[in-house]
Amino acid sequence: MRTHIAAVAVSGVLALALAACSGGPATRDESNPPQSGTPARSKGCDDVPKAADLKKLLQEAPSQNGDAGGLNHGKAMWGAIVDRDGELCALAVSTEDMAATWPGSRQIAIAKAFTANAFSSDTSPLSTARVYTLSQPGHSLWSIANANPFNPLCMGPANDVKTGIGKVCGGTIAFGGGLALYKGQTRVGGLGVSGDTSCTDHEIAKRVRQSAGLAPNGLPSDDILYSSVDGPSPFVHPLCPNTFRDGRKVGDEAPSSGY
Repeated sequence: MRTHIAAVAVSGVLALALAACSGGPATRDESNPPQSGTPARSKGCDDVPKAADLKKLLQEAPSQNGDAGGLNHGKAMWGAIVDRDGELCALAVSTEDMAATWPGSRQIAIAKAFTANAFSSDTSPLSTARVYTLSQPGHSLWSIANANPFNPLCMGPANDVKTGIGKVCGGTIAFGGGLALYKGQTRVGGLGVSGDTSCTDHEIAKRVRQSAGLAPNGLPSDDILYSSVDGPSPFVHPLCPNTFRDGRKVGDEAPSSGY
């Protein structure tokens, strides 16, 4: 038994010595990398629009597919895009005077993009509009807005479209304006739009995504739903002031009374 063990040890030492004399193990040829059975699902920010393209898409969206409704018809908007991993890729404002668009919408747009990407999948897109009812007390996603708090290092003033780029900024928003971005049936990121009513934010985001060619193909719809026209559902969103969908007036948010 001892003789066998010694023989194995000697043969191992000889093998190492021969490898050293021959120059060691062969180095990997990086020009011909090994094939993987699981190809990359995304190319990061290369799969989504750049800031200049996003600005152009935001500016063109209000004139597409009829009136977008809301307070300003979707003409003063912040837009944000994250990649599949949730990192912020682009920020843009549709107005030339950046402070003319609500400064608070900067962070909201980023959080909407993060939320839509974070809770969508390659088989099921989930817009932030469809999270609204589910997030209310007594429903199955109550307290979802407490998850993924917004990273304060991503905050910036109204003229800042650089702070936060490359970071996972987080934030969870449960009303309209956030959509996941797709190449075919592969989720590649998320889009967030803010600057008007949440219903108009969704309409503008929908137009931007469609024009960018990043709407999901062959997957369930993630469009905004209203119980007044679509019937009861756990995915419905409240009406907003001057609510339009696909260029048609849907209704108005009910006025408050009795205060």
